[in-house]
Amino acid sequence: MHPRSLLPVALAAAGVVFASGFAVAQTPAPARPAALSDNLPVPDAPAPKVSKAWLLMDYATGQVLAGENVDAQVEPASITKVMTSYVIAAEMAAGKVKATDPVMMTEHAWREGGAGTDGSYSGFEVNKTAPLEQMEKGMVVQSGNDAAIALAEHVAGSEQAFAQLMNAYAKRIGMQHSHFVNPHGLSAEGHVTTAHDLALLGRALIRDYPEAYSYNKIKEFTVGPITQPNRNLLLWRDASVDGIKTGHTSSAGYCLMASAKRGDQRLISVVMGDSSENQRAVDSQALLNWGFRFYETHRLYEAGKPLASPKVWKGEGDTVPVGVAQPLLVSTPRGKYDRLKATMDLPKSLIAPIAKGQHIGTVKVTLDGKLIAQAPLVATAAVEEGGFFKRLWHELLMWWND
Repeated sequence: MHPRSLLPVALAAAGVVFASGFAVAQTPAPARPAALSDNLPVPDAPAPKVSKAWLLMDYATGQVLAGENVDAQVEPASITKVMTSYVIAAEMAAGKVKATDPVMMTEHAWREGGAGTDGSYSGFEVNKTAPLEQMEKGMVVQSGNDAAIALAEHVAGSEQAFAQLMNAYAKRIGMQHSHFVNPHGLSAEGHVTTAHDLALLGRALIRDYPEAYSYNKIKEFTVGPITQPNRNLLLWRDASVDGIKTGHTSSAGYCLMASAKRGDQRLISVVMGDSSENQRAVDSQALLNWGFRFYETHRLYEAGKPLASPKVWKGEGDTVPVGVAQPLLVSTPRGKYDRLKATMDLPKSLIAPIAKGQHIGTVKVTLDGKLIAQAPLVATAAVEEGGFFKRLWHELLMWWND
């Protein structure tokens, strides 16, 4: 593989395109006057004064904008229930359970997670059923440990079997340093995760199952005579916040995974092991405000749109269009978009036949010399093998060029 220079990303917006190795100047768009703050460094993120780990992630790109101890294993407490929600949503999508399923509040679920315990509970009556959707809202909004256990038993037969599903889905999401042993998050040996893994989980829930995610913005939920508020204080303080989940145990401390959307930009914050219920909200709010103030998300390349047309030997056509299979997005400090540069790594020789979608190379995007994004380059159209005489001629040319 060898690198081929692409136009600086900013020049694409100014109307300069590269095709078959030639630069063609088009009418440039008016340049935006540089703001005085554009050349200033981004100030440090407002790190929580008391925490075991924290992180701020851009939702669209998955880029970590700031964080400390992001891969250190910590107890997730009730943020565990986000994983439980993901498993339930995935099993519903697979047709294995339905929102209308009657879920039994078993005696085991009631004794281990009900009102008689020290943890949060939903209040569903023991040995009676409720629709799965209602039971899940009791788990999400009220953080009901009893509801989490009842749901796990309904979906998988037991907490232990459900934990196996949790770990299988976690692996699929890319949560490399997490292991779950229960659906509720009460302290247990081997029940651990990381701030980075939790951000990946929150991103996956928002992306894959938006309806299930929407339960997280419900401010209060009533079961029988009992109405309980959502423990995420940011739902009342910031209209852009629509999730995600709180957690607390004596050993885990106060935890909060939050997400907010302002305009087209969404951020996810994770604060683990904070000092109080209010402080975790204050610290999370500061991180979100910092991220929205100093970073922005850009869509650089659309899926399937050719970025280059490298030469092909022995084909019916002499070139193959290549592009990205998925939209390529990056998050950059505000005012730094013009500094983005992109390069392509492509093979020295491409030989037909080439199938549409075939992996050809890699596009890499850097900011001030630092790699911030990369994506595979694929053929956006097929190139069939050429006729006998063309293949023979190209064989001779390839030998001569070597």
